[in-house]
Amino acid sequence: MMDLNKLTSEKHLTSLEEEIFKYFIEHIDTVQDMGVRALAKATFTSPASVIRLSKKLGYTGFTDMYYSLLPIIKKVEYSSVDSEETILSTDLKSIIRNCSTETTQQFIDNVLLLKNQYIFIYATGFSQITAEYIYKKLLVLGRKAILASGSDSIGVFENNLEDIGAMIVVSKSGETKQVYQKLQTAKEANIYTVSFTREIENRIGLLSDLNIQVYDFHKLDDRNMLPNLFFPGVLLSFESIVEQYLNQSNT
Repeated sequence: MMDLNKLTSEKHLTSLEEEIFKYFIEHIDTVQDMGVRALAKATFTSPASVIRLSKKLGYTGFTDMYYSLLPIIKKVEYSSVDSEETILSTDLKSIIRNCSTETTQQFIDNVLLLKNQYIFIYATGFSQITAEYIYKKLLVLGRKAILASGSDSIGVFENNLEDIGAMIVVSKSGETKQVYQKLQTAKEANIYTVSFTREIENRIGLLSDLNIQVYDFHKLDDRNMLPNLFFPGVLLSFESIVEQYLNQSNT
């Protein structure tokens, strides 16, 4: 199940560029052999339009776009029929392989050891449910925390900047506009930022001081309709961090 909007989010493609991209995706098995000129001819455009599209999507050119998107597209094509990769057969460590001892310690030092400042937690959509758990867990651990989502006033964040020591965001895609904008504000205010995102390079991950990546079964399933371990993986990563924190506190 492929949602092309997931690949073109915030890229502001023209209708012509969308048609080129749609053809590119639907003919991924042959488009490399076709080359730029043949693709342009097939879509009634020009080679310059194809190259412009690739650069607009963040790639260096046609070839870079092809090799970057091929594994993602193939993963989506076969994920629904891949009987070997199921929820129950997945190794838990593979889901949170990015949550190393070093990463965990950075989270502890910069977030869990905060005493007098707030930890601001922000997420939208399905991620908001995960963020709420993190928020409540932090309260139980005796930490001062604030939870907000896309429906809350921007003032909830900006009016408390001086009292916020760390910010945690959750974004499956790593490209959510509202989350990215909040991160930018936090960075400008010298607030330590942590993001939980999928394992593919993304804007939010690159902007964060600490990016904890979680394995995502279905990277283009924008509506979260398919079985997925991303959100449980975020909680698993967080609980793993808490476990190490409590072990250190008891020694």
